[in-house]
Amino acid sequence: MPYSSSLSDEEWAILEPLLPQILPQKKRTRPSDWSKRELIDGFLYQLKNGCNWEDLPKDLPPYSTVYWHYKQWRDAGAIETLMETLHAQVRERVKKA
Repeated sequence: MPYSSSLSDEEWAILEPLLPQILPQKKRTRPSDWSKRELIDGFLYQLKNGCNWEDLPKDLPPYSTVYWHYKQWRDAGAIETLMETLHAQVRERVKKA
């Protein structure tokens, strides 16, 4: 079920190609049960609604999984790098317009 905070397909098309370069590499012992899009939708839901991590809806990944990835990505500087990259893209589009 999409929420108002969920990424649209157009937003995901912009974000997805950036993730392999920006996100920290994780040792893979088994395939993840959750996609990066689902994890990011969990981050965005929590940030938009200001709820406790434990109060994420049950159709999103488990709150412990969402929070763990959020903390790993934040501590590695990946979220800040991602935001800087997206801002740079917007600035380039504005310059061309």
